[in-house]
Amino acid sequence: MTLSKNMEGALYMALAMAAFSLSDALSKTVITVMNAGQIMLLRGVLTTLLVFLIAKRMGALRSFKVIAQPMILLRVACEAGAAVTYISALGMMPIANASAIIQALPLAVTLGAALFLKEPVGWRRWSAIVVGFLGVLVIVRPGPEGFTPAALIVIASVFITAARDLATRCVNKEVPSLMVTVCTAIGVSLIGGLLIVPLGGWHAPSQSALLHLAMAAVMVLAGYQAAILAMRTGDIAFVAPMRYLSLIFAALLGMVFFGEIPDLWTGVGAAIVIASGLYTFYRESRRRNAQLAQRSEPRVPV
Repeated sequence: MTLSKNMEGALYMALAMAAFSLSDALSKTVITVMNAGQIMLLRGVLTTLLVFLIAKRMGALRSFKVIAQPMILLRVACEAGAAVTYISALGMMPIANASAIIQALPLAVTLGAALFLKEPVGWRRWSAIVVGFLGVLVIVRPGPEGFTPAALIVIASVFITAARDLATRCVNKEVPSLMVTVCTAIGVSLIGGLLIVPLGGWHAPSQSALLHLAMAAVMVLAGYQAAILAMRTGDIAFVAPMRYLSLIFAALLGMVFFGEIPDLWTGVGAAIVIASGLYTFYRESRRRNAQLAQRSEPRVPV
């Protein structure tokens, strides 16, 4: 059976989400024996090696002077910040809860694009953003004492990751995406190394921990490549919502390997966040189609 381009793209995105979820689960298995900085360094070195070899084979390598471009530097810093916050959060809360909160990322990107890139956002998408973040509050359920440290850390990860995505939009189009990934992997590794001492110092990794991190590095790389193929194969409006499959994968991995059972409120909050994100995708798709229709309208001579 021949798959349509949209179905093929959706399959690639599902594979990407499965790979990223596996990487998160593998990182969670070692967060109890080493800190986030050490994980970033060891996983990052392996990821850098793999991405460098692929970029070299595909002729995507450029002078490393490109890393000095402001938007690439900002992207590297945000990627490192997102990694240290999310990995730390994984060690403090169930993987399904962390994954459910991170689903607010498209809403945070839309918010950032409106505030900093001056992209037009109508009242419907503003409403979806507000409702989506109310869903995040349902998931974390702050008590009388306020937010828990884990909740604050993973929410910070959402906004830092959104900043990374916005910086990516502003990277010079002439720089191949694989070269951007190489620069990012190197930067995250170096920043991870700098964070080892502040986060508790070096702990000699076991063979099992190294194997888990090596597998996590492979999964990260596979996830990135599958996501790129997904966005290049199918329509964005059809493919992008498949990102929410990561929540299902995370919940299954949490139950099978960590004995974590998501509670009712986590499910309700996740449903609100996902519904808001899907509506945002829908409205963005309509806006983009309307713009394309306007551009394609024949001009009537006067």
